[in-house]
Amino acid sequence: MNGPATSEWGVPSGRIHNLINIAAYSVLAAGVLLATRQSLVTVTPAQALNFSLGFFAGTFLLSPDLDLAEGRVDSKRRWGVLGVLWVPYGMLFSHRGLSHTWLLGPLTRLVYLAVIAGLVVGLLRFVWPQVPLPTVPQPLTLKVLLPLLSGYYLSQWLHLIADGVRPDHGMRRARRRVRGRA
Repeated sequence: MNGPATSEWGVPSGRIHNLINIAAYSVLAAGVLLATRQSLVTVTPAQALNFSLGFFAGTFLLSPDLDLAEGRVDSKRRWGVLGVLWVPYGMLFSHRGLSHTWLLGPLTRLVYLAVIAGLVVGLLRFVWPQVPLPTVPQPLTLKVLLPLLSGYYLSQWLHLIADGVRPDHGMRRARRRVRGRA
C-alpha cells in the first residue's frame, strides 16, 4: 500500500485515486448538507444512502483498473477470494480501452457483475433447486436506481479525470481506427 503515488504510465496509483474520490465525496457531501440546510435542495436519507453506496462501490470494488485484474489491483484484492472472478474481465478488456470510457466503461463492470451473479444463481439452482436465494426488492424504481447509479458513475468519472481520460476517449479511438482503414 505504500507504493509510489503514480504508476508507470504517470497516472495516479490506486491509493491516490481513492484519496481523490474520498476528498471529492467529502466536498460534495458538505455542499449538499449546506444546500439542504438552506432549503436549496431536498435529499432524503434513502437517496443519500443509495448515492453513497454506489459511490463507494465504484471507488473501492468496481474501479476502472479492474481491467488490470491479472495483476495486483486494489479493487480486486478487496473482493478477497472472489477477486479471482475479475481475472477474466482483465483478459476481456485492454487497459485504458473500452473499460476506460465514460459511459460504456462503468457499464461493462456492471454487466460483467450481473453475468457472474446470473451464472452463480443458475449453477446453484441446477445443483440445489430448493436453495433459498435472496430476492431483489421490488419494484426497483428510479428513486432507488438514479442515486445509486449517479454515485457509481461519479466515482468512475473522477477516476478517469485523474487518469487524464477525456469524455470523448472511446469516440476518438474509433475515429482513428476508421481513418486508419480508409
